[in-house]
Amino acid sequence: MANERLRAAMAEQGLTHHALAEELGVNVKTIERWVLTDLLPFPRNRHAVAARLGREESYFWPNALTRDRAAAVSESEIVKVYPRRSDVPGGDWRDLLNAGDSEIGILVYAGLFLAEDAGIQRILRKKAKAGARIRILLGDPSDPTVANRSREEGIGDALAAKIRNAIALYGDLSASPGVEFRRHRTVLYNSIYRADDRLFVNTHIYGLPAAQAPVWYLRKIPGGELASHYLESFERVWIDAKPMED
Repeated sequence: MANERLRAAMAEQGLTHHALAEELGVNVKTIERWVLTDLLPFPRNRHAVAARLGREESYFWPNALTRDRAAAVSESEIVKVYPRRSDVPGGDWRDLLNAGDSEIGILVYAGLFLAEDAGIQRILRKKAKAGARIRILLGDPSDPTVANRSREEGIGDALAAKIRNAIALYGDLSASPGVEFRRHRTVLYNSIYRADDRLFVNTHIYGLPAAQAPVWYLRKIPGGELASHYLESFERVWIDAKPMED
């Protein structure tokens, strides 16, 4: 049975059998067998193909990884764990956003600490000017979930005010080409900061402000599933959110 997903992904990128064979250092007949039959490549080649085509290894070869193997690969996506968001050095935030050449996304309720940082805003403007897509999701200050989260953190009604402050501090950043702001009305279990295949995930813990909750530093790798869960969650919130101007 032909691997239609592999065939289609190669066609989308204009990648011929000969070109892929040359990139991977394999015989073109091997590529043809991958596409035209159900031949399963060796792990090294599966990883290389998935990385080259920008898809998960399991997309092309769903039965290639056992659950134990998938779990081990996913564990390798964890680069570092910070006990508190406040423990993340400012330089690490800048390094993360500077790594986003095509996609930068921020999903928070307020994320006021970023909006207050002029250096972060300069990075966002620079990246947008260079062609990156910048998407920022802030909570709707009038949404009951914001009020609930504010009370859970023990800060009264302050969270709505923080969101409004963040909106004001971002100013005309939304007018920059490539920068999009939306308001969401989602119960956030995590705040997500992504730059291409790298992410900071700030967990939310009942009774603690986000600044005191842990942050996972993840980097997506072929075959891993952990980072993909958060990337997909970001997209689901983005789809349901409303443009800021509305």
